[in-house]
Amino acid sequence: MTTTAITNIGTLVTNNPELGEGPLGQIKDAALVLDGSTIAWAGPAKNVPATDKTHDAAGRTVIPGFVDSHSHLVFAGDRTAEFNARMEGRSYSAGGIRTTVAATRAATDEALEANLTHYLAEALRQGTTTFETKSGYGLTTADEERALRIAAAHTDEVTYLGAHIVSPDLADDPAAYVDLVTGEMLDACAPHARWIDVFCEKGAFDGDQARAILTAGKAKGLHPRIHANQLSYGPGVQLAVELDAASADHCTHLTDDDIDALAHSDTVATLLPGAEFSTRAEWPDARRILDAGATVALSTDCNPGSSFTSSVPFCIALAVRDMGMTPDEALWSATAGGAKALRRTDVGHLAPGARADLAFLDAPSHVHLAYRPGVPLVSEVWRRGARVS
Repeated sequence: MTTTAITNIGTLVTNNPELGEGPLGQIKDAALVLDGSTIAWAGPAKNVPATDKTHDAAGRTVIPGFVDSHSHLVFAGDRTAEFNARMEGRSYSAGGIRTTVAATRAATDEALEANLTHYLAEALRQGTTTFETKSGYGLTTADEERALRIAAAHTDEVTYLGAHIVSPDLADDPAAYVDLVTGEMLDACAPHARWIDVFCEKGAFDGDQARAILTAGKAKGLHPRIHANQLSYGPGVQLAVELDAASADHCTHLTDDDIDALAHSDTVATLLPGAEFSTRAEWPDARRILDAGATVALSTDCNPGSSFTSSVPFCIALAVRDMGMTPDEALWSATAGGAKALRRTDVGHLAPGARADLAFLDAPSHVHLAYRPGVPLVSEVWRRGARVS
């Protein structure tokens, strides 16, 4: 393996308090050593060991690559008209998904893959080095299977979301659709996925249906995650904890019991502020969740209907401005928090042994991600030890 020293780092965020100051383990005037695709050393620049090559960070801030643990990128078409109507006063509901389902079913495999890779590249340029993405816009066995097959060619973090909404084909027989999602469709999709998800919400799937779907997925070796409590109070968070889901996503409407359950579990509360921004909905109360001791992740929820952004920096700015998070908490949640939501230990931090996924910021500190919203501060991205942007 070739070793590379990244030197002249103004501030290095390691997310490891044992390596530096504060909960983010920050090191001023720092250096990193990469050994192939992994981090071999992190510390003050004056102590950097000899390496085969060096790379000058030119005084910039270096942070772990963002871990986006919730996106929906296998789709066709867009929903500009729906967004425009919301901005004119119409409320958001789960039903708009049917528009994307129709466009996705009509698209070729090549078109779906081109769209996926376009948005993955867009996110990568903005510092996202680990991506989760879901099916959920096909809602037939063949269309869900091909969505997952296409996604699996580009990321290890693939989620089967046949239970996004009840398929329009079986709108009058939800029980039959649950049987399909937990039977033939699951059999076809499980080989391509790591996770199973369900939209547990009014207009989608109730608690009993969601439990049946996630339990069937677990029996096939897929680990649960769940769209929970986005549009209303409901059973999603409690079900997530009951089934040891890796994450409960959205978490906009939470009771005290929901928050207590999250705080005493390994289930991460994944907050998706892009959705609240795009739908003009109530913001999740991140401060309340964090103060209770629960783990929080921040992700984009990139999808054509309710959160058409691939920018984690934008979501960090929203979380700080409107959800009660500090800049430190927001960055941690978008990196280490996302890793926890995917039950990963190799990403989201820059300690020795971690994957060498880095983002360089043209700023004196990570605080500028919230302080300078909308400014493209990510100037360089490395993934698995190689510069990719």
